[in-house]
Amino acid sequence: MANKNDIVTRTTQTNCKLYVRERTDGKPSRKICGYAILFNTPSAPLWEDGEDMAREVICQNAVTKKLLDASDIKMTMFHNRQLLLARSKQGKGTLKYQIDSKGVSFEFNAPNTKDGDNALELVKRGDISGCSFAFTTRYRDTNYVKRVSSKENGKNVTTFYVQKITGIYDFTLAADPAYSATSVEAREFKKRLNSGIIAGQLEEMREVASAGIFDPIKVRESRKPDGWKEQVKEMRQKANLL
Repeated sequence: MANKNDIVTRTTQTNCKLYVRERTDGKPSRKICGYAILFNTPSAPLWEDGEDMAREVICQNAVTKKLLDASDIKMTMFHNRQLLLARSKQGKGTLKYQIDSKGVSFEFNAPNTKDGDNALELVKRGDISGCSFAFTTRYRDTNYVKRVSSKENGKNVTTFYVQKITGIYDFTLAADPAYSATSVEAREFKKRLNSGIIAGQLEEMREVASAGIFDPIKVRESRKPDGWKEQVKEMRQKANLL
């Protein structure tokens, strides 16, 4: 049976205002900077259907320097590990990060590769407008994730407050950030429910939240895009059952 120790893998998009840091000597810069994680910032709706809506918030105490330093974090584009741009392994490497009251910022020098050149150009042009990060937590354990229900504009709103993260696995440059509290709205979040990445995360949340058997093999299979409708349904069940 599903229990509070079940680990769920999630990917959360963040609008972080990516930019290329200018050099003081006037030479071209290859340093890309931004925020991979924003604290206390409500996401765009994880689902919004009729009178029900759900959001997610990463709390400030969910991420510690100890956790980051113990992680193997790949900096990629679009969660594609083959598009590797930088890496921090147990706190050392080409990817640098800092924690402040706003969230987790990062910087790295784009590598002198085709992928590095592409990333640099897309950030300069503003075509890549945000970031995402992959993490794990225990959604059924209220010490890790708390659920708060409220009424907003006639809707039943469920907000998942992530208070502890058990692992961080990548930061990635993203074209469609899902956090709307900063300058760029997440205009196409619903369309991305059809993607394998978003569908997979929602399915895992639903699996852990449901009253049925937690089957890791089923979770992996359900990451395929054709299961996204069932994934949203199960996430909605969490709001009703917990």
